[in-house]
Amino acid sequence: MKHILTISLAVFLAVAGITSTFATEFTKGTVKKIDLKGGKITIIHEELKNLEMPAMTMVFVAKEEGMLSDLSEGSQIEFIADRVAGKLTVIEIKK
Repeated sequence: MKHILTISLAVFLAVAGITSTFATEFTKGTVKKIDLKGGKITIIHEELKNLEMPAMTMVFVAKEEGMLSDLSEGSQIEFIADRVAGKLTVIEIKK
């Protein structure tokens, strides 16, 4: 029983490490709309490999309140998105 738990834990940690690697990949996009009150951003983006999504336009929640304040519609950005508590979330943005 101990052996099965050890193997299960090792597999889980390996998968978690792989997922973290994909989540750090920046994706290029263009800001279409910003909702500062709602903490949301609409981005026209390239393929999101870590989320297995093709290029499209979609709305994301911002991880932190202030991360959208420096942006404007039409800005070219690079960003990292992931699922956080079941919501598609932008975790990092760079211009």
